[in-house]
Amino acid sequence: MKTLSSKYYGENGIHRVPLWRIAGFACNNLATNLYLCLMNVVAYYLIGFVGVAVVTASSFSMMMRIWDGVTDPIIGFVVDKTDGKFGKNRPFMVIGNVILCTMSFVLYHVTHLLPENTAIRFAFFIVVSAIYYIGYTFQCVVTKSAQTCLTNDPKQRPLFSIFDGCYNTVMFIGFQALLASISAKYGGSFYEAGLFHELWMIIATLSAILTIIAVISIAPKDRREFFGTGKVVKVGLKDYWDTLKNNRAIQMLVVSASTDKLANTTKTSTVTAVLFGVVVGNFALSASIQGFTAIPTLILTMFAIGTLATRLGQRKAMLIGSWGGIIVNALLAALWIFGDPKTMANANGGINWGFFTITHVLLSILLGALTGISGNIVIPMTADCADYEVYRTGKYVPGMMGTLFSFVDKIISSLAPMIAGLAYAAVGYADKLPDASATYTPALHYVSVFLMYGMVILGLICNIIALKFYPLTKEKMEEIQSEIAAIKAKAMAES
Repeated sequence: MKTLSSKYYGENGIHRVPLWRIAGFACNNLATNLYLCLMNVVAYYLIGFVGVAVVTASSFSMMMRIWDGVTDPIIGFVVDKTDGKFGKNRPFMVIGNVILCTMSFVLYHVTHLLPENTAIRFAFFIVVSAIYYIGYTFQCVVTKSAQTCLTNDPKQRPLFSIFDGCYNTVMFIGFQALLASISAKYGGSFYEAGLFHELWMIIATLSAILTIIAVISIAPKDRREFFGTGKVVKVGLKDYWDTLKNNRAIQMLVVSASTDKLANTTKTSTVTAVLFGVVVGNFALSASIQGFTAIPTLILTMFAIGTLATRLGQRKAMLIGSWGGIIVNALLAALWIFGDPKTMANANGGINWGFFTITHVLLSILLGALTGISGNIVIPMTADCADYEVYRTGKYVPGMMGTLFSFVDKIISSLAPMIAGLAYAAVGYADKLPDASATYTPALHYVSVFLMYGMVILGLICNIIALKFYPLTKEKMEEIQSEIAAIKAKAMAES
């Protein structure tokens, strides 16, 4: 008779994984987020090389995010049906990254070579982008679906968020520095073909390497032995509706994370360019300041998630991160409105370590750690929701769970570029998004502060309301894992 004992299983059906594999698999999310950074500057390409207006360019990003969300449930259904020679998750990681690499190259290298006709170029860009986002969904869905087979230990599962948070912190700081460095070659302009070529070369290469690392890391756990109840359970489209209607955990997590994502996605590269390039007067300082916050933020993030999530549970950790985020974002908004941002730069263009700069850096470090809790812990929480569905119905549908989450998340967050575009259009930028070379106005200043900090506060308030109804406490998850282990042991004994 087979039992649950194996190289990775412990008592009570808990299976763990070496820490390095968690760190390695977190690279999959980093690989896709790099392309997300690349698409954050797509509006500049559309305006400069395709010839569309600011609101149209912003609406394009919204349309593509909606398309991305629509494809999610379809691809999630395919993932749940997949269990082949190369596992359930790995094929989607590789295929997705190949599509991302190929289509992003075509977007930024071919579009502007077409006849100088806005309609032709825009139509071409839409078609290629639609294929691009299918690849994005292929790879993204695995980040969430594979969490369930990577580990089910309530104390180990949150550790993914530590690595994911650290990687993403370094990535966003690094991308900002990269963007500032490359744009400096073109006088601070974001409307140069060379800028997009250099960004693509670096991002495509790094993303491919990270995907290979993630594939190697998940390989030994990408087997049916670690899937749900340990046996094949038929899943139909009606099960999707049942989950959407009755799984309270995923309902509340979707509300919480999607509103949070909407707010954070509104903080586009344009907002940073305006605050540092126009309000402060030195765009290059954005990378320098973020460089000073990187290491302290990483340390605090690791400590916060490692302490709060593993000891108090993921729900309480997210609540603490949300409340803290509201307070710190409010303080930063007040600093940028009532303080003097121009004192951040000295006469030589370097950092002036006065009251404004020191306060901004300290609050940014604290905010980075709090964001690392409330934002990055969402992915392992999705795995908890998938386990809850196994506990509730016996159905193992991690692909559906992850894409159901992504579907609503992307539909809502798709509004972010349009919100930013409309906000800037309202203060005089209807034909061209402001960049680091724009002229300062108080309206431009206040709109950028709201997009950077005010929107996030609204998203975090939604977090707190949704988590009030989220049922998966630390104690509940321990009960769920124990019950699933009993079901799996029975299934494997019968096989």
